[in-house]
Amino acid sequence: MQRSFLLYFLITIVGFVFIGRLFQLQIIRGSDYDPIKNAAVKPQYDYPERGYIYDRNGKLLVANQLSYDVMVQPNQVKPLDTLEFCKLIKITKEDFIKRFEKAENYAPYLPSVFLKQLAKEDFAFLQEKLHKYKGFFIQKRIIRNYPINAAANVLGYIGEVDENLARKSDYYQQGELIGRDGVEKQYENLLRGKKGKKYLHRNRFNKVTGSYKNGAYDTLHVNGKDLTLTLDIELQLYAQKLMKGKRGGIVAIEPSTGEILALVTAPTYNPNMLVGRKRSVNSAILMDPNNLEKPTYDRGLMAAYAPGSPFKMMNALIGLQENVITEKTSFYCYNGYRYGNRKGAFMGCHCGIFGRPIHLETAIAKSCNSYFSNTFKRIVEKNNEPSQGLDTWSKHVKSFGLGDYLGYDLPAGSPGLIPDGKYYDARKNFRWNGSSIISNAIGQGEVLTTPIQLANFTAAIANRGYFYTPHILKKVENTSIENPEYTEKKITTINKEHFDPVIEAMHEVFKTGTGKWSQVKGIEICGKTGTAENFAIVNGERIQLADHSILVAFAPKKNPQIALAIFVENGGYGSTIAAPVTSLLIEKYLNGEISKATKYRETRMLEMSLQSEYDKLIPKTEEIASGTK
Repeated sequence: MQRSFLLYFLITIVGFVFIGRLFQLQIIRGSDYDPIKNAAVKPQYDYPERGYIYDRNGKLLVANQLSYDVMVQPNQVKPLDTLEFCKLIKITKEDFIKRFEKAENYAPYLPSVFLKQLAKEDFAFLQEKLHKYKGFFIQKRIIRNYPINAAANVLGYIGEVDENLARKSDYYQQGELIGRDGVEKQYENLLRGKKGKKYLHRNRFNKVTGSYKNGAYDTLHVNGKDLTLTLDIELQLYAQKLMKGKRGGIVAIEPSTGEILALVTAPTYNPNMLVGRKRSVNSAILMDPNNLEKPTYDRGLMAAYAPGSPFKMMNALIGLQENVITEKTSFYCYNGYRYGNRKGAFMGCHCGIFGRPIHLETAIAKSCNSYFSNTFKRIVEKNNEPSQGLDTWSKHVKSFGLGDYLGYDLPAGSPGLIPDGKYYDARKNFRWNGSSIISNAIGQGEVLTTPIQLANFTAAIANRGYFYTPHILKKVENTSIENPEYTEKKITTINKEHFDPVIEAMHEVFKTGTGKWSQVKGIEICGKTGTAENFAIVNGERIQLADHSILVAFAPKKNPQIALAIFVENGGYGSTIAAPVTSLLIEKYLNGEISKATKYRETRMLEMSLQSEYDKLIPKTEEIASGTK
């Protein structure tokens, strides 16, 4: 009797355990149940079409094309003639083993890419034969196509999901495609859509017998959303042409919105190089760390340069705001500025005004180093507190977005550098004042900026004291973006009234100053040329190379429609290359074409190459081999 009671008791307990487990699986976890882990179920993915990408004028930048991948689900593979299969898909037996082991290690019950992106003729032939090889099937896939060879750095590319990401993700499977850079990465969630799933039931002979649970778990795909960018692709293409044979970055912004009109890095590459089966080979070449051209390195967003003379306008604005100068304040220039107590502590100047008083407008137009050295020293040493004075200076500079990532909607960037009092106080055995850091006065000291930061700074001047965060996305489908991050004004710390004299001086730059040879008839351009010293380590020695050519500008003077920053590495004086390139871009954007009067300028810029200067950066192999320098 006692044994019978114990038996009934155990049966009851086991029964409750089973009921509890079934309740957990079907009721509590039923909604999360994934039938893909059932050996009797074959999953079939229905991939959505990735969203198209257009420029601001509706021109197609990124489209789609069909691709065919050979997929494998390891736990469904039956013994096969490996050599015959390898011959069929044109791989070696060793390659087969490597690929199959990789798929097994990832997940034996999940399908993954075995061989990607078949040629169309191979797909047609293989489709007829593949039924003989259980566990293998063909999956249609959408890959990208770029109708226009432009803006590769902006658009980015798509690449395969690796094993690590697939394990962490509840959406992606290994071998699927995901945005890897640029807009493709930034707006992946909008562009990718949502893939559908169909679950097919198989019997014990591994034959599909129909839909699993009458399609209760099936889902339909949802196509990705189309995006409209702020780019003007015609301006982008023209800027790329002008930068052929040169290295550097160009950024153009619409001041009234913060929309990025052009974002150029040079040299660049054809975006179609990172599509299809040749992507791996091409990416190894493009991303080779020994490739000095760095075509995948976005110089417009990431390259931090000394800003040179355009930074003088910043010091002018801060000087006016801090009441250490006025429009009428004058300084004398004797071919340069002597500072500190050290012998030879002298900053040369080429303004051409010797021994006469120089006012603000002339100082900007002629780019006088002496004027801005005096101004900077007054800012920093105001109230005889250099650290506090530099903190104030730094605060003003950063209010223009310098020294920060700006918050734009692209994944690459560099914050640059804007020093403050703590930066110099932290240096051991370094007693400093305005004179010892005077190079910052002319944008040559520790200050570093990116082209997009300087373009944004120029837009803030054009707007007389405010800017919108630069951004690349204009519309999703047909709806304009309403993100307050990109639609709300960012106010600088400089009062509006201080911008007028600086803008007048910038206009004078193109009338009588360093940019006068790059004027455009009928367009009032306001700008500032710049030149930044450039050093490099070549064969173990620090050598001085040709200076970087810089220019910032906006136009027209009234109701500005475009603001630009241009850096041409090793381009020499700002007036030599950066200024004519700037005026050509402004004329192209505002007038739609280049006039006959400036065709000669266009021809000269298109034909100009700085390759001989860049060749100096290449270590001589014969010297390396012999151990000489």
